[in-house]
Amino acid sequence: MNDTRETGKPRSWRRLALASVTVLVLATVGVTWLAVAAPAPRGRGRVAASGIAPSATRGTPGTHHYLYVFPDQAMWVYDIDHSHALVQHRAFPGVRGVRGVAFAPATRTLYVSFGNDRDGPGSLMAYDPVTDQAKWTRTYDFGIDSMAVSPDGRRIYMPTGELASGGTWHILDAGNGDVLGSIEGGNGPHNTIASPDGSRVYLGGRNLDYLDVASAHSGQVIERIGPLKAGVRPFTINGRQTLAFTTATGFLGFQVSSIATGKVLFTRTFKGFGYNPDTFPATAPSHGISLAPNEREVWVIDGPNSYVHVFSISRLPKRPPRLVANIRLPDRFSGEEASCLYDCQRDGWLLHSRDGRYVYVGDSGDVLDAVRHRPVLELPALRNSRTFLEIDWSNGSPVATTTRSGLGYVGAPSSSS
Repeated sequence: MNDTRETGKPRSWRRLALASVTVLVLATVGVTWLAVAAPAPRGRGRVAASGIAPSATRGTPGTHHYLYVFPDQAMWVYDIDHSHALVQHRAFPGVRGVRGVAFAPATRTLYVSFGNDRDGPGSLMAYDPVTDQAKWTRTYDFGIDSMAVSPDGRRIYMPTGELASGGTWHILDAGNGDVLGSIEGGNGPHNTIASPDGSRVYLGGRNLDYLDVASAHSGQVIERIGPLKAGVRPFTINGRQTLAFTTATGFLGFQVSSIATGKVLFTRTFKGFGYNPDTFPATAPSHGISLAPNEREVWVIDGPNSYVHVFSISRLPKRPPRLVANIRLPDRFSGEEASCLYDCQRDGWLLHSRDGRYVYVGDSGDVLDAVRHRPVLELPALRNSRTFLEIDWSNGSPVATTTRSGLGYVGAPSSSS
């Protein structure tokens, strides 16, 4: 087991150096463009700004990988293939209270939910990253939260908010934002996953100790997984939709359940690590979970102790997850995100890059080496956001995404990648 408390190896920080910027206000779409005008010097302790936007890759061979980070009123884009250099910064005036982000490769449309996570109003913006234009913005009389988009890019499953009074997920037309129907799931609609094959929607109700599974065709809940430790918080599934990995309110650890039977298989805590709710105010101490794309490991946040714990899951479902590393983060999960409208406590979030090389830690800003199990970079925008995903480009167009839910990809349809 690799534990950074024992090795004591220092990490080499590369902090972000911002280049001079040119500001162009696109009044017709309400978007401010901050384009990196010149490279910053590269060197020890820095991340350089390359100035090559994703849309400029037309004619460049190969696939290019970018991390998109969404603090309130902004979008920061980092080039994963080139030391996470900053390549774009978009200001989104008025897009405050960001709760979710999803990308549909089929329609090359990026969606950002923002506003109120109670009973409304909530808003949804559709944005074309190729043309740098907002397609539309809709405001609803219900709340919003962390939504999911169907693999074909036609439907959005929008939870009405973790603090909403009911358990409704609205089904939206991804083309124009119209409400097409609804799904009634667990109380406190919060996190959402659309299955890679498009057949199911996984509904994380904050106030229900079951993970609901709905049919994408009928809009009806067809299964409940649990009972779990408490209300469902960040969760993920594997590519074949046989296993669910969930975290819970007030619980330091995670659970593994069978999607086929709906039963909990294993409950894991972090041996030697404690949790005192009086000293760690966030309600979910393990607010972040991500599967390695090859599904050999699961990574889980330990907010109270500012660690990320790594478990081998190669022998599931017959044998329980096995601890392989405890990674200490340089900065604690403390204080609040800067320029944040509400729900600003640094809880954390986790996501693997699509190729499995890196793990991104929201609210700490850290980029972790997924092979060596150690921090390697800090991205300032990531310090102030739990909302981010990867979008991959080829020949000047976006072609793939990770979602923000840390999914596994073994056995999943290739179009979902």
